[in-house]
Amino acid sequence: MHVQLLVTQTDFCLPNLMRELEDVGISYSVEYIEDNPELVASHQIRHSPNILINGSLIFRSQPSIGELRTFFLG
Repeated sequence: MHVQLLVTQTDFCLPNLMRELEDVGISYSVEYIEDNPELVASHQIRHSPNILINGSLIFRSQPSIGELRTFFLG
């Protein structure tokens, strides 16, 4: 599973989101909106943060830890 965090370089919630994903045991990469205009255009992204999984946009805002656990751990 390829998990990408697509965020702005100034996204203040990124450290919290990273910690929550690590708590759930999910590895991820961080991609910046400013560096990836093709992802922004293809997914019609307007806000940060976003979570893409295997190239599909799954979360358009910061999910709660419960939402992350439900999604990744069932």
